[in-house]
Amino acid sequence: MHTLNLGILAHVDAGKTSLTERLLHTAGVIDEIGSVDDGSTQTDSLALERQRGITIKSAVVSFVLDDVTVNLIDTPGHPDFIAEVERVLNVLDGAVLVVSAVEGVQAQTRVLMRTLRRLRIPTLVFVNKIDRRGAREKGVLRALTERLSAPVVPMGRTEGLGTREAHFVARTVPSALDVLADHDDALLSAYVEDAVSHDRLHSALVTQTRKALVHPAYFGSAITGAGVDALICGIRELLPAAGGAPDEPFSATVFKVERGPAGEKVAYVRMFTGMLRIRDRVPFGDGRAEGRVTAISVFDHGKDVRDDVLPAGRIGKLWGLADIRIGDDIGVPRKAYEHFFAPPTLETVVVPGPGVDTGSLHLALTRLAEQDPLIDLRHDEVRQETSVSLYGEVQKEVVQATLADEFALAVTFRETTPLCIERPVGTGAAVEFNKKDPNPFLATVGLRVDPAPVGSGVDFRLEVELGSMPYAFFKAVQDTVRETLGQGLHGWEVTDCTVTMTHSGYSPRQSHAHQGFDKSMSSTGADFRGLTPLVLIEALRRAGTRVHEPMHSFRIEAPADTLGALLPVLAAVRAVPETTETRGTVCILEGVVPAALVHTLEQQLPGPTRGEGELESIFGHYAPVSGGSVPQRPRTDHNPLNRKEYLLNVTRRVGG
Repeated sequence: MHTLNLGILAHVDAGKTSLTERLLHTAGVIDEIGSVDDGSTQTDSLALERQRGITIKSAVVSFVLDDVTVNLIDTPGHPDFIAEVERVLNVLDGAVLVVSAVEGVQAQTRVLMRTLRRLRIPTLVFVNKIDRRGAREKGVLRALTERLSAPVVPMGRTEGLGTREAHFVARTVPSALDVLADHDDALLSAYVEDAVSHDRLHSALVTQTRKALVHPAYFGSAITGAGVDALICGIRELLPAAGGAPDEPFSATVFKVERGPAGEKVAYVRMFTGMLRIRDRVPFGDGRAEGRVTAISVFDHGKDVRDDVLPAGRIGKLWGLADIRIGDDIGVPRKAYEHFFAPPTLETVVVPGPGVDTGSLHLALTRLAEQDPLIDLRHDEVRQETSVSLYGEVQKEVVQATLADEFALAVTFRETTPLCIERPVGTGAAVEFNKKDPNPFLATVGLRVDPAPVGSGVDFRLEVELGSMPYAFFKAVQDTVRETLGQGLHGWEVTDCTVTMTHSGYSPRQSHAHQGFDKSMSSTGADFRGLTPLVLIEALRRAGTRVHEPMHSFRIEAPADTLGALLPVLAAVRAVPETTETRGTVCILEGVVPAALVHTLEQQLPGPTRGEGELESIFGHYAPVSGGSVPQRPRTDHNPLNRKEYLLNVTRRVGG
């Protein structure tokens, strides 16, 4: 018996949750197949998921296929919940990408396949809904190859397409040999000599699928069960088993955190090596913390059951690790946690309803952010406001409903606004010296800000000797630099820059005879943390910054005769078509649109395109804000832009 940790991924409404139900029923885990529309599925357990008929949180369920224990993770398909998918990708052995035979390749399909291929996760394709009117076979296969840029191996053909009797006939398709031979010279030679046996072909298929070189494609229907047996055979034979030696030191990754009935943290983990046992004391988070495992459960036959041990290759739940966070490694660290998708590009202010305590609201939002690290909270103590970052309007509705259902807190939201960034436009430097007016801090700090290539983030460097003062003071400067860059001259995060420390100095530890440490005459870390924002902001002033807004790349397919009506709509939302192509009766436009106006474009598209327009959009880049006033973001810090106000707040804290 071996284990396979399998992800089910798809664009929203392609049918992945229905496929999960069908797989559980076929494996004998459930007696009746649940319905997404009726809210009776196994993996959509949240009340809101059942009401809306969409998956919001990833869910794990286990079943057995002959000699394979499958831990299946059902993931959200809506792009607003892409963060849930991102975390799951870190723990998969293989995946099934579900595509609708009617709608074909959609926006999220492309995003997911591109990421699966980049991570080299072995992936099968299941083309669902062949029983629906309008279902296609050749057109979808062509789109899989062309629009996904993925080598797809058809594993059979359909019969009765678009009818209730539609079914899938599993057999070797002649084109499969062509695809496999592209990645295997020996197979190509045998192909030319007409000497390829069935076993040789199957062996090449297994090898290339497990290396993520090709992607076997099955057609079927999760509702009728057509093609599901063939898919199960592919899952069992073509996808790799979970590796990991049980006798090695334990190593695991946390991909989900939730709260139990008593408010306790429960961590979902994938064990890669070793074994975890109850009462084990474990380090986690790069050694940041440690805790004792007080309980373990593993997934088995559709349920999670308590156990004393979690072995390598399995997925389980751990209790007792109070400070655990999503992305943490437990035990031996693995590679750094990767973000595969763009961060949220929108934010909104959460407005408490009548009688809602702001403290309770902030605690509840912190709990939500704990379960989703890409939800960034920003609390403004002066205005007593909390902002939350978002991927889209649906996520806003989910946050609102979750606060009402789980925390009994009624909230509304202000208008959604784009999350901009600032980039330096030149070089700027500033320095303040210890014991020289107007510097009230016992510290010397000099900093220079230089622009850096787009996408490089923030780099901190030293032009002073590391031994010129205690390392703790350098660390205080570096940490404060990164914190201060969270709010630039216009209040937005500053990125794509290099900050170099050019001057340093401190007052050594002073003490009087028979007395202890004299704080008034000796530098502390607080002096460097207090002075650094003033110096950095002055350097930024001299460098200058430009505000950039997030832009999405869009692709619209619409009837060719609606192009004239569509162009004014695009202009109204500041969308810029960069390419226009006509294919028969269909026109395809690709270009860029401000992230803040994507939702407006979605709402307005049906009108001019007679309801036939299809929009794909994905974060593309940040572009300088042009025309009109520069967007400002209210500050939540002590405002180093106003020296008097800043010193009034900060020196009181450091005793200056």
